Amino acid sequence: MKAQSSVRSGTAGGRCLIMALLVTITILPGVDRLAHGQDSLTSVGPADPELVEDLVAANRVLVRYGVLDGMGHVSVRHNVDPSRFLLSRSRAPELVIAEDIVEYDLNGNAVDLQGRAQYSERYIHAEIYRARPDVSAVVHSHAPAVIPFGATDVPLRPIYHMASHMLGGIPVFEIRDDFGMTDMMVTSPERGRSLVKAMGKSPSVLMRGHGIAVSGPSIPHVVGRSIYTQINADLQLKAISLGGNITYLDPREAQAQLDRGEHRGYSRSWELWKRDALAAMREETP
Repeated sequence: MKAQSSVRSGTAGGRCLIMALLVTITILPGVDRLAHGQDSLTSVGPADPELVEDLVAANRVLVRYGVLDGMGHVSVRHNVDPSRFLLSRSRAPELVIAEDIVEYDLNGNAVDLQGRAQYSERYIHAEIYRARPDVSAVVHSHAPAVIPFGATDVPLRPIYHMASHMLGGIPVFEIRDDFGMTDMMVTSPERGRSLVKAMGKSPSVLMRGHGIAVSGPSIPHVVGRSIYTQINADLQLKAISLGGNITYLDPREAQAQLDRGEHRGYSRSWELWKRDALAAMREETP
């Protein structure tokens, strides 16, 4: 009797194990898709083709000016719904084309990712858009010239008029403060929110030992700010190396530039940058 009871018990246990495995096999793929927004999200509609073209061009412009390389990314808020944004699938910025652009919600979930890889630091973009309704475009880069200012106590300050958007300086996000020792990547909403807290109302935030996040009210603005922040950092490093006193922009001078429309929205520069980027793309096409 004991042997029969043991056999029945073993059979029941085996059935339970099989059922558990079936549930796991059935549920886990769906959970994974939900986590990446594959089943839970529907698109708010197609984005303006010109906006997508600008986003593609922005990726390539920022590479041409040394802000991005094989790493980094740029996004823009969706023109149909401000609770969505557009960002490329995980790809080197210089290779981004229109078909790579993916729609995201503010939780970092993708619409119709189609199994493609995505940027692990998309939460930088998601959380900035969530907290800052004034922001319509975001760049995250590892621009080399800015790195020393995030890793030292020397503040990055505007040294020439094209860096007037840096009025008040750029705050530094120290990931150790909230998360201790990490891989330094902003790979979760919690880390994204911590970065946004450090950013405050500034257009930009340095990321100690990592790079910078720059925001703006449009793609031309965020591209211009990213380029001129990098140039300003390089000029400041050169000025420091000369020794002696440095005359930075007075806040009133920087504000006067901002009052003029911050270099007229970079429209003149953007026309050139975009033209050259799209021309280079056409040359790539066989």
